[in-house]
Amino acid sequence: LGDIPILGGLLFKNAYITTYIGLLILVISVIVLYKTRFGLRLRACGEHPHAADSVGINVYRMRYAGVMISGGLAGLGGLVFVIPTSTQFNATVSGYGFLALAVMIFGQWKPMRVLFAAFFFGLMKTIASAYSVIPFLSTAQIPSDVYKMIPFIATLIVLAFSSKSSQAPRAVAVPYDKGSR
Repeated sequence: LGDIPILGGLLFKNAYITTYIGLLILVISVIVLYKTRFGLRLRACGEHPHAADSVGINVYRMRYAGVMISGGLAGLGGLVFVIPTSTQFNATVSGYGFLALAVMIFGQWKPMRVLFAAFFFGLMKTIASAYSVIPFLSTAQIPSDVYKMIPFIATLIVLAFSSKSSQAPRAVAVPYDKGSR
């Protein structure tokens, strides 16, 4: 598979196993969210929990399931961060939470869009860390700290233009109270 033009070298040569695990999780999450009753119920509890409750869905249980799943995936994300960088780990992930929120907002809370947003921000981080081997960037007389700011500057620019059209689920971060209508 590594001999496929363009994509072969990109996807099948020198890739970490965590890349394939992440893509597998993406496919599973799309199937679960958009093709199963559980996914429909989970999305309903995030969009309009009172409507979900009125048709008999246990909103508390669904929301706790969503939090448990997202917590597990966040733990896997931490593992993915540590495995490839274990030889050069500097014990800091400062700013990555901000970038993760930006990826979610830019991806409009949809898994496939989040994938492309993550690729974009990953490209920005790669440029920031590998600027010395990029021919036109290595010859520029720009301090290295400016390159380290690239992912965060790109985040601000992207969010300035995309946040107006991005719609979060209506009930996100709103505690559900069964008695209030």
